[in-house]
Amino acid sequence: MKKTAYKVTAICIALLLLSLPAVLSARERRGANLVITLKDGQQIEGELISVKTGSLLLLNLAGKDESIDVAGIREIKVAKKSRALNGAAYGFLAGAVGGIAFAAALRGADEDILPIIYPLGAVAGGTAGGLIGLGIGALVRKYKTIQLEGKSESDRAIALDRLRRYARIRDYK
Repeated sequence: MKKTAYKVTAICIALLLLSLPAVLSARERRGANLVITLKDGQQIEGELISVKTGSLLLLNLAGKDESIDVAGIREIKVAKKSRALNGAAYGFLAGAVGGIAFAAALRGADEDILPIIYPLGAVAGGTAGGLIGLGIGALVRKYKTIQLEGKSESDRAIALDRLRRYARIRDYK
């Protein structure tokens, strides 16, 4: 009875330990993805490499560096990071609670399998909820909009200084 619960717990811990190294691997710092709308209506997408005094340096989708003059920019949209991991975590918790509640509803079942039902319900419900939360979190991507058109030079400088923290190379002047 207790041995089965320990086995299920050990398997869960082993799966977590196997999945953690992929998440914790060291990677090169990346800049934020930007969608820049110019005053003529043209949109340019790419990764922000650096913020210079009068221009932005982007790595566009084709893999080429592109310098964009700040005076010609209407607005900048900064893509926030994906919320897939948060969605998976919340979905796992909600699913685990739902799985335990479902297992509690089966309480009239055979007494020998009760110690197995609760952990299995938590794992099965958590896995299903985690996958659903992962999908929803991956789909939800929000943008932070920085409006540059019609702003004074000092306001533009402040906005570009804030944008600098999203760049791959932050301290380039």
